[in-house]
Amino acid sequence: MSLSLPRAAPRAETMTALAEHLRRRIALEGPITVADYMGDALGHPRWGYYTSRDPIGAGGDFTTAPEISQIFGELIGLWLAQAWIDLGRPAPIQLVELGPGRGVLMADLLRAGAMAPGFLDAIELTLVETSPVLRQAQAERLKAHAPRWAARVAEIPDGPLLLVANEFFDALPIRQWEKTPDGWRERLVTWSDEAAEFGFTLSTGSAPADRLALGLSAANAPEGSVFEASPLSLSVMNSLAERIAAQGGAALIVDYGYDRAQAFGDTLQAVKAHRPVSAFETPGAADLTAHVDFHALARCAREAGAAAYGPIRQGAFLNRLGARERLERLTDRSDPRQARALAQGVARLTEPDQMGVLFKVLAVTGGVTPAGFATADTTPAPNGSSEP
Repeated sequence: MSLSLPRAAPRAETMTALAEHLRRRIALEGPITVADYMGDALGHPRWGYYTSRDPIGAGGDFTTAPEISQIFGELIGLWLAQAWIDLGRPAPIQLVELGPGRGVLMADLLRAGAMAPGFLDAIELTLVETSPVLRQAQAERLKAHAPRWAARVAEIPDGPLLLVANEFFDALPIRQWEKTPDGWRERLVTWSDEAAEFGFTLSTGSAPADRLALGLSAANAPEGSVFEASPLSLSVMNSLAERIAAQGGAALIVDYGYDRAQAFGDTLQAVKAHRPVSAFETPGAADLTAHVDFHALARCAREAGAAAYGPIRQGAFLNRLGARERLERLTDRSDPRQARALAQGVARLTEPDQMGVLFKVLAVTGGVTPAGFATADTTPAPNGSSEP
């Protein structure tokens, strides 16, 4: 995924409906935050990217880990089943996925979780999804498990919780600040009638909320640095962690993001038809994401009373859970073509030059050390890296 993308924008005559909506909004309100731009581009109830299409797979814009290999979902299913056992096998227990896509991950993990006697009988399945298109796909694939849907984390029924979020937090809106000779200024999105394109501008001053978001360590950042924060991500994590601390449970967060406790850089990016495009090109018709600040999420979880483990690298996590062993068992009963595809899928998920390092895993529990993690994973190393 490219971090250095062109900033070209659609000409007025080729604007999407969402781009026209954003242009009019800026004309009325003035420049808007990057978070507002992302929020509309991805979640507008009529023209938003996620509310109007199925974006996953070869015919969409991107491919996620569950679509790459069944082993990914199977290992997560075993992880959740073990977490349920560690909790004392409560029944009922809420099994929740945030942003479940087409339901592939949930189907794979339920198949594997069935290996734990009583697990499927104990769960009540809730899918947090806003897209009508994806809800339909989930309903078809998971109908045997009687799923229910929620639009927000706050709508998840009470009780002990098992939760998984794969490539969910990267799509939550971010705000950006840029270091200038006059200090930090927030990046805003504006529209130029003359150039007929969207672009960045900077706020004229800083507010107390800006300084709070940036933190003390940002004071020494060089001029031109960009800092990102996702208030919505922290709000979601706070709700989940408070819930787990009070009612019991475990959550597993898998996404791509920072491997450092304090990171600077513009990671806002867009993908369309599996290729990087400008974040300002055809808003509403391209996926917008940004790197996840796992250390901020972990700190938020601990402050809410839960225990946070990681982040550790996805490759290390999957290998600790037995990805290689599972691959060997599957290839033993596969033909050469199938065996080659299985091996390629696991390599893509675990190798350092593919998804093994860029993607990280964070676990949040009520205190029990979860599978795939060690006690030492609760505290990042002094250099900010959680992986030796």
